Amino acid sequence: MRIVLALIAALWASMASAQTLQDLLQADPEAISDPSRRTVGEVLDRLVASGLPEVPTFLERWQAKEVVQRQSDGLFFYGTKEGGGHVLFDVSSGEEVGHSGPREVDELRPNAGVRGVIGSALIQFQLSDPDIARRQAALDAIAKDPAPEQLEPLRASLEGEDDPGVLARKERLENLLAARFEADPEARIAAIEALGSDITVEARAVLNQILSSEPRAADAIPAEANVAWKLTPGSDELPREAAYVMLVEAGLAPPRVTENAIRDALVAALAGGKVGDAPVATLGSDEARHAAYDAIAPARGLPPRISEEEVDAALGSHAFWQDYAEKDAAITGAAERALASAVTRVSLYQAADIALDAISLASIYFLAAIGLAITFGVMGVINMAHGEFIMMGAYTGYVVQTLVPDYTLSLILALPLAFAVTFAAGVAMERLVIRHLAHRPLETLLATFGISIALQQIAKNIFGTQARPLTSPSWLDGAWIVNDVLGIAYIRIAIFVLALLFLGLLLFILNRTRLGLEVRAVTQNPGMAASMGIDPDRIAMLTFGLGSGIAGIAGVAIGLYAKVTSEMGSDYIVQSFMTVVVGGVGNVWGTLAGASLIGILQKGIEWFNPSNTLAAQTYMILFIIAFIQFRPRGIVAMKGRAAGA
Repeated sequence: MRIVLALIAALWASMASAQTLQDLLQADPEAISDPSRRTVGEVLDRLVASGLPEVPTFLERWQAKEVVQRQSDGLFFYGTKEGGGHVLFDVSSGEEVGHSGPREVDELRPNAGVRGVIGSALIQFQLSDPDIARRQAALDAIAKDPAPEQLEPLRASLEGEDDPGVLARKERLENLLAARFEADPEARIAAIEALGSDITVEARAVLNQILSSEPRAADAIPAEANVAWKLTPGSDELPREAAYVMLVEAGLAPPRVTENAIRDALVAALAGGKVGDAPVATLGSDEARHAAYDAIAPARGLPPRISEEEVDAALGSHAFWQDYAEKDAAITGAAERALASAVTRVSLYQAADIALDAISLASIYFLAAIGLAITFGVMGVINMAHGEFIMMGAYTGYVVQTLVPDYTLSLILALPLAFAVTFAAGVAMERLVIRHLAHRPLETLLATFGISIALQQIAKNIFGTQARPLTSPSWLDGAWIVNDVLGIAYIRIAIFVLALLFLGLLLFILNRTRLGLEVRAVTQNPGMAASMGIDPDRIAMLTFGLGSGIAGIAGVAIGLYAKVTSEMGSDYIVQSFMTVVVGGVGNVWGTLAGASLIGILQKGIEWFNPSNTLAAQTYMILFIIAFIQFRPRGIVAMKGRAAGA
């Protein structure tokens, strides 16, 4: 007998293990062919519990409306339309098993609600799928539509996850779900407190959902209520009429009779030219109409009018408050603290992000202005064509890139070549124009302004009016991302590093070389420098060429960040002059200080008024005008001829 029972048990186990996916589907075919949110759960539980490897594929294709049922025998297949019928594939093996005519199968089209339930069941398979893309897709689905039933499958998938990036995201999503759906209050509070250090939008959204509340009204605030804050009728948070409407909706006060209702009631009561005892001719004011309504209301069974005094009395005798949807005060308290911590961190990172942007902008202004600061400081020349030297450097970089397709090599070649081209152009301009207009600032300004227009037109004739691309190397693509708030593009970091290199190079030239000594001598006292054997004209030529060459290198750097057009120089000439004037004429440190001040000021104003950059620039110019009134020689004042200018 024992042997017989053992054989029966073994046979039963083998039959159970031999159960196919089709067998499971045929156990309740109607729940597959015509599912609802109420019945589909049982089917999904059976499919998941079976452990069959083909279940995830079936769920995916069922959700995608790719399952059909043959009318003749009720069997389920994967169906692909072909001609007027379908190509049928076995649900277990996926192999093609035949074709069907136009009306031999029914296409299964689960509604959106059922597809959502299927998707939730499918996620637990996808979370442990060998394909990392499918695991990431499952995490995307959870992040998009989180649900309580996703928490346990997500936790179960943590142990077997071998990808560090996916594991980190799973752990973060697990914490977000636990903060919202964890059944254990202590574990939920711990998850909420962990969100205090998470500044992502998703974390703050979860905390705000936990802290969601709605206005309530009652005779008194219930002892079990979780009060977010009390409301005062008549305040900005709760206008007087809105407060009374709350009482009416809660059944705590009668509704007010509207003016339209009063008018309709008076029209209905009109008889013989009177409304009650009041002639129609006397009903020209609100007070008269209200009195007539009050007179006819009792006899006609109309609701009485609510006076303003009655409204005030009703509002004064009831309590109004904002009630948390979450009834556990410990949980909402933890969420409030976590949200406050997250907001503080976001503010700090926003300040750091603005500071990085300001430093980046200051480095651009420094590169654009340092050449102008040198020429202006030594020669006292207001060079309105300085922006066009920036433009010439950018176009030099563009030409080099067209000849050398390797962006890294072309950038290495473009920097010295841009310096050489603009240095030569600057020397030619100084020899041909500037030297003949010495000590005549107005004529010099007009001449250089004319030269700037001519250079712009020449650039248009050569390169056209469309912006030309100056592409940065691939290693400068992307950005350094610290978190969702703080980040900076690699190209901005490169420009900042370039500005630091130029700062060091110029300080070395001015302080450690004979040329620098002669430049400083001519800047401070040109007459004395000439008496010591220094040729001021030669120094002026070399200085003008040096300043122009630096502008050319700045053009290459700026071209990697901004558009390269014939007018790009005019975008920086005003800021360059402001940088030089604010910082102090002819001083490297002054130019650095001026660029830093203007960069920080512009970004700060844009932060207060981000939708109007033109207004931000206007405010910045007004500030600089006021600043110059108090310190006309700039932040770092110079001595000698530059100071006298």
